[in-house]
Amino acid sequence: MIAVIQRVSRAEVRIDSQVAATIGKGLLILLGIEGADGKEDIQWLVRKIIALRIFNDTAGVMNLSLCEVAGDLLVVSQFTLHASTKKGNRPSYIKAAKPEVAEPLYECFLKECRETLGRDIAQGKFGADMQVSLVNDGPVTIIIDTKDKK
Repeated sequence: MIAVIQRVSRAEVRIDSQVAATIGKGLLILLGIEGADGKEDIQWLVRKIIALRIFNDTAGVMNLSLCEVAGDLLVVSQFTLHASTKKGNRPSYIKAAKPEVAEPLYECFLKECRETLGRDIAQGKFGADMQVSLVNDGPVTIIIDTKDKK
């Protein structure tokens, strides 16, 4: 499972020109799911993301977590994070989980986020053609791959 975590001052997802989700200060998570991913990956990744100290304290030092700043969370599924570009110019998505595997894991990830934060979160729509806009605050962008957790 790969997560691209972006600290944002605002972010929005549009589907068919309609706003599907919007957040203010918080994190936008682009989530790529592999066929080998499971519940343990989800639990580890959610706890890691929620605890990341990437928001500025009063001294301007990145020392606060999402919870400590009462930030919003927007999660968008993005299978293209598992693109392989080793051969040729057309990316291969062979490592990305098939929709019948990825969608339940995506839903499980969302549920784990809600339970860990103790509140609702914003989300994209699995498999939809989405337009994601954001204002990256910092900019701060962090990539976490659950295959590299040790």
